[in-house]
Amino acid sequence: MNKLTHFNQTGDAHMVDVGGKNISHRIAVSEGRIRMLPETLAMIQQGSHKKGDVLGIARVAGIMAAKRTADLIPLCHPLALTHVSIELTPDSGQSEVYCQTRVETRGQTGVEMEALCATQVALLTIYDMCKAVDRGMQIDQVRLREKSGGKSGHWKR
Repeated sequence: MNKLTHFNQTGDAHMVDVGGKNISHRIAVSEGRIRMLPETLAMIQQGSHKKGDVLGIARVAGIMAAKRTADLIPLCHPLALTHVSIELTPDSGQSEVYCQTRVETRGQTGVEMEALCATQVALLTIYDMCKAVDRGMQIDQVRLREKSGGKSGHWKR
């Protein structure tokens, strides 16, 4: 197992120096889901929620979160993202909304944290918008599905 890179030789937290790394096309795909009452999902799908387009607002919130990840996670590098897409798919059979996020950049460090942050914030936004009618919603299985680029290459769950 590799060593933890966010600690220096004396054990102090530090921002990793990526200056010597090659620039490459980097992609990360993350996923997660939010489970809810069937009535809550129906309200989202029918667009009858009094706060408006729940999935549209959640998508924008997730994109904004990807762009602001370095402001939230102390040792993340600020990155110039070249692409962020968030797919929110309602599943009536499971009474949930599935979220898949894809983030891309051309740079010296990966975009896994940006993808994970975007997924989590998109799902949290759904929770925030629907909590008045369903406080028991549950966010599950937020995880990295795949990443590519950089020295470590391609990884898939």
